Amino acid sequence: MDQTILYVLLIFAISFGLTMLALIDIILKDFGSIKAKIIWHFIAIVPIIGWLLYLIFGFKKGQRNKPA
Repeated sequence: MDQTILYVLLIFAISFGLTMLALIDIILKDFGSIKAKIIWHFIAIVPIIGWLLYLIFGFKKGQRNKPA
């Protein structure tokens, strides 16, 4: 029982970390419009699979903003 709880917590912790990385990446990129950026934010916060959807479909759509 204790190991099952540990595995579930580990899966959620990894998923949370990957979600945060996806959200940071979305913030740093320009998707051409605010609407597209907001849509990717909502997709990325879907529990467990949102970061994966962003990684597969949205990661290459945006362009990094160049520092001034």
